[in-house]
Amino acid sequence: MRKTGRPLSFDRSVALDVAMDAFWRYGYEGASVSILTTAMGITPPSLYTAFGDKQRLYLEALDRYMHRPGLDLELLLDRSPTAFDAVKNMLTSASKQQTRPGQPRGCMLMSARVSTPAESSMEKDVIQLRKIVLKMIEKRVERGIQEGDVPDTVNSVDLASFYVMVLQGMSVQARDGAGPKDLLKLANHSLLCWPK
Repeated sequence: MRKTGRPLSFDRSVALDVAMDAFWRYGYEGASVSILTTAMGITPPSLYTAFGDKQRLYLEALDRYMHRPGLDLELLLDRSPTAFDAVKNMLTSASKQQTRPGQPRGCMLMSARVSTPAESSMEKDVIQLRKIVLKMIEKRVERGIQEGDVPDTVNSVDLASFYVMVLQGMSVQARDGAGPKDLLKLANHSLLCWPK
């Protein structure tokens, strides 16, 4: 929550979008306060007033990334007719989103890594956000089991974990220069592992 006082002299929502892009491009450690404030067109005191600190800004930027308009993963999974279609649509969308011209490559969330001890609250927060994605996929697989389009012998956690791993691999490949067709090939190959 922002402290009350003088109103902000900038659009907080626009500044958050710019910060999201900077964190996505440079990572948490690489996006210094100087880089962030220059990109956002604000001063360090304004950043702290509006967002608290760099860590809170980063977590808010990750949340913004996960809920960008038109990119709602939960909605995409839910609207697909079968669990297989849901995962296929997710991977197809990822192959396009992670290589879109004019934006950083890869997935901001799947590639997120902070250079802090693994037990730090910051690292735990990032891991927790990735677990939300895992739970969304797991929930859709469980629905597929209930609706009969996924064999009831399938372990939903294991299958969801596998496709989160695929998303993470696609993100690394995109950052290394793979194009949308390359990622789509990886996605389609991973779908050969779908339980029959």
